[in-house]
Amino acid sequence: MEAVARATIDRLPSQFRAHLGDVVLLVDEWADDETLAALGLEHPLDLTGLYHGQPIGEKSSLDSGALPDRIHLYRQAILSEWCETGVRLDDLIAHVTVHEIGHHFGLSDADMHALEEAVG
Repeated sequence: MEAVARATIDRLPSQFRAHLGDVVLLVDEWADDETLAALGLEHPLDLTGLYHGQPIGEKSSLDSGALPDRIHLYRQAILSEWCETGVRLDDLIAHVTVHEIGHHFGLSDADMHALEEAVG
């Protein structure tokens, strides 16, 4: 999953890639209970990915000392969705990755879809 996610990032237009250098990509088996509770979710299969951080447009030079922005992909939830939908696994991983990157940039759902189209 990490290899597919990184390949997806490598296919992003350069103006997006240039602003992802400090974003950490993590692949976890499940979202933890604290994360699920914060999002009002009851089951870890309900969350395939999550962006932790502040969108670029909201950042300030006064934010020093903050944790790096992180994109979490949740392996078991992605695999479950793959089994349920029949979507190609690499396409699903790319979709979740682009969606979470979209949150980093503060993009709308329509803009995230357009970015996903650009990635192919």
